[in-house]
Amino acid sequence: MRSLYHATLGTPAGPLTIVADPAGVVHAAGFTTDADTLLALVHPRLRRPLLARPDLGPVTAAVRSYLDGDLTAIDEVPVVQHTDGGFLAHAWETLRQVKPGEPITYTDLAALAGRPRAVRAAAAACARNAAALFVPCHRVLRIDGSLGGYRWGLSVKTWLLDHERRG
Repeated sequence: MRSLYHATLGTPAGPLTIVADPAGVVHAAGFTTDADTLLALVHPRLRRPLLARPDLGPVTAAVRSYLDGDLTAIDEVPVVQHTDGGFLAHAWETLRQVKPGEPITYTDLAALAGRPRAVRAAAAACARNAAALFVPCHRVLRIDGSLGGYRWGLSVKTWLLDHERRG
């Protein structure tokens, strides 16, 4: 059984821990130093023993580039998440198409994912997203433009949106 690796990077929004496999595919990421919390978000079929690494190579480089202003640097980082339901996976892929600095609403996400009436399912996809930043659920707002929720805190979501707006 191959291991998963984790590294924590300092960011202006707080520590970002990333869990990736040896090929550089992200399995989970979040604004925490607790890698075990992130591993718990990984689907049981994808979990592996977790080992610390100071650097995750191209994944770390992409995050640093993003923080330095290349807002699309994280777009090409591969991500794998697994769900037993088809809409969540499709919604996560759809989220990866949302451009930095151009937030959308949960209603927009449902429509972009091809199910305009599935607004609650779109919100659930954001809530269940294990790969924060790489699957940018922070770019989704309520219909009135307010922030809504974010697993890693509204101050982190605000910083990310502001960073992308400035970029």
